[in-house]
Amino acid sequence: MQPTDMEQIYQKLDPDQIPWDSEQPPKLLIDLVESGTVKPCKTVDLGCGTGQYSIYLTEQGFDVTGIDISTTAVRYAQENAAKRGVGCNFITADLTEDTPCDAGSFDFAFDYELLHHIFPDRRSAYVQNVNRLLKPGGKYLSVCFSEVSSQFGGTGKYRETPIGTLLYFSSEDEIRSLVEPYFNIHELKTVEVVGKFAPHQAVYAWMEKK
Repeated sequence: MQPTDMEQIYQKLDPDQIPWDSEQPPKLLIDLVESGTVKPCKTVDLGCGTGQYSIYLTEQGFDVTGIDISTTAVRYAQENAAKRGVGCNFITADLTEDTPCDAGSFDFAFDYELLHHIFPDRRSAYVQNVNRLLKPGGKYLSVCFSEVSSQFGGTGKYRETPIGTLLYFSSEDEIRSLVEPYFNIHELKTVEVVGKFAPHQAVYAWMEKK
């Protein structure tokens, strides 16, 4: 998607209507935290939207910076953090281009259902940015729609959603090829995600910077 497209989504829809906007953090993220697999550390929430997952992690003791391409989403995130009384840092930036954060700033990076908004021609630049933001040995979680999912017509790599977004559905092999030059893959699998409105299959990748 182009930056103006995502900004228009946040401008024209109430957050309750946006499928990926949920106050409840995903179980996959909660499991990493509650198991101690990821301990409180400097964290970047990639495609943070209205900041709900950043807020959750901050409440668990993490030092979180959320980044989103939409200025409206970032404004919502700042307002939500203020309501909860937590001190997250939020930045507006295109994650496929230069980001304002210094290299090696973070111990943990995650994108939860962001990658399917980034098409193949921009994904390499995106993953290189994630790699740059992490310290050596930094951990990275990525979850995106799987091509085996029956969502939005059930076939095709590109599928349009009811709110007008166009998504790219990935295979495990595609994700492996994308991240292997930069990360050691600890776990790569297809999982079922509850979702805000309906369950779906997603490619789950848990990695460490080389």
